[in-house]
Amino acid sequence: MLGSASPRRLELLARIGVAPDAVIPAEIDETPARAELPRAYALRLALEKNAALAARVGPEDALLTADTVVAAGRRILGKPEDAAEAERFLRLLSGRRHRVITAVALRRGARLWRRRVETQVRFKRLSEDEIAAYLRSGEWRGKAGGYAIQGAAAMFVPAINGSYTNVVGLPLTETAGMLAAAGIAPDPGHAAA
Repeated sequence: MLGSASPRRLELLARIGVAPDAVIPAEIDETPARAELPRAYALRLALEKNAALAARVGPEDALLTADTVVAAGRRILGKPEDAAEAERFLRLLSGRRHRVITAVALRRGARLWRRRVETQVRFKRLSEDEIAAYLRSGEWRGKAGGYAIQGAAAMFVPAINGSYTNVVGLPLTETAGMLAAAGIAPDPGHAAA
C-alpha cells in the first residue's frame, strides 16, 4: 500500500515496476512543531503517516509512506496555501540554493525501514515576468516549496546536487533498496510506459 495522496509518487513507483495494491493518503496534522528543523520534520511526518495507516495493512503487506520538504536554511517551505504564499516562496528561492529532503518509511510485518535523502537545488535569479507566468500556470498548487521541478519550473534550475527523483517526491534509488530489503523486488522490466 502507498500511503500518499501524491500522484507523482505513484508515477515514480511505476517507473521501477512497483504497483501498490492500494493508495490511501494518511490524515495527519502536518503543522511543524515549534523550532522543528526540516530534516526532523520530514522524518516525523513520514513515520506518523506510516503509523496512522499501519492498522490497515496485513502482516505480510507492505506500507510505504513519505514526506518531501523544501528547506531554505532552517525554514520549512510547505505547500503554499495561495498564490501570494507561492510568490513569497519563489522570491525567497530566487537566485539561491535550497535543500529538498524526502523521508521514506516502509513497514512490512514487524520491520520498519526509514531513510532520509537530501538534494541541493539551485534556482537562477527569477525575473518578475517569470514569477508572474509561473503563478498563472497554477503548477505551484499542492507542491512543497511552491514549484514542480518536473514541470515548467525546470527552467529555473540550472543545477542540482543529488537525486532528481527526490526533488520530484520520492528518491527511487533508496526506495528501491528499501523495497528489496523488505522482499519486494522492483521490476523495471514491468515499468509503466
